[in-house]
Amino acid sequence: MQARLLIVVLTLAFVVSARRVASSAHKESGENKAEESFVPPPKQAALGEVKQRDATEKQVAPLKVLGNSDLAFQQGSPSVDQFSQPGPAMSRSAPPGSTPAQLVQGGSLRTWSFRSPAVEQVQVFLSSEGRPLDADVELWHGPDNTPFKMRVYSENGGLRPFSAVLETPRGPNTVSIRNIGQLEFPISADVFPDEVDQPSNEALSASTVIQGGALRTYPFDPSVDSIEVLLTTDGRPLNARIELLQGPNNNKQVIELYAEDGLDRQFFAILETPGAGNVIRIINTAPVEFPMRAGVVPHSINTNMEPGAIIGGDVVIGGSGGF
Repeated sequence: MQARLLIVVLTLAFVVSARRVASSAHKESGENKAEESFVPPPKQAALGEVKQRDATEKQVAPLKVLGNSDLAFQQGSPSVDQFSQPGPAMSRSAPPGSTPAQLVQGGSLRTWSFRSPAVEQVQVFLSSEGRPLDADVELWHGPDNTPFKMRVYSENGGLRPFSAVLETPRGPNTVSIRNIGQLEFPISADVFPDEVDQPSNEALSASTVIQGGALRTYPFDPSVDSIEVLLTTDGRPLNARIELLQGPNNNKQVIELYAEDGLDRQFFAILETPGAGNVIRIINTAPVEFPMRAGVVPHSINTNMEPGAIIGGDVVIGGSGGF
């Protein structure tokens, strides 16, 4: 009997202690929830930004990053890189279908390659916006082979542009143009194989021999606006210097050229000669063993010039008209 009573007392004590423990645990959990629910305003703002950023990342994660071509395709326009297009170049009168002239900055190089063996001649056109023109022109035929090269200088590339024809037999050939002027002197350059200028019959028939080390001068009337210059040899190397003078020792345009075979790669150019007092001086810079033939004739003549006109007007010496 006493044993049963002891068991009942212990059971009641255990139940009471368990209830006390449960009630204390419930109070502690309620305090923790109250502490979590109370967050200072700055912390609440920070938590809101974090939650918003997480939600944004979850929404953006499946998106695909589009490139230039994909974006252009979605917009319905062709995928062409606008920065790869050639920039504005100085205009010239080019034949139909030819490429636009390229702007060559000072100290830079441009090349034009012609792989087809059917291209036997190309025309080089150089000009500027009125500033000096100074360039190196080379013809590359195979590795480390330069059968033709020249240096071109013009005091005013807008008034006196340079136009010449280069022979390019047995392709492929590459024409390189380097602007050796300063950065402030850009030039416009173009090389095209279509509608190439050809020497006239007068230039072919009027050629004369210039021995090595000799020179020859050709004065022209003020009515001549441009002239043709044709230089050839009998197959020997061609070394020459062409000067356009206007006044005593006043070089308006200078061309120094070399060709390993003056018969296979003759030189033909059309030079502008505005104004009066224009004289062409051709010097054979090769030794006496390498003569050459030169033909210099008018190309275009200004027929609107009045006959008997005096360029510059009357000249009075010493201030006395009766001198």
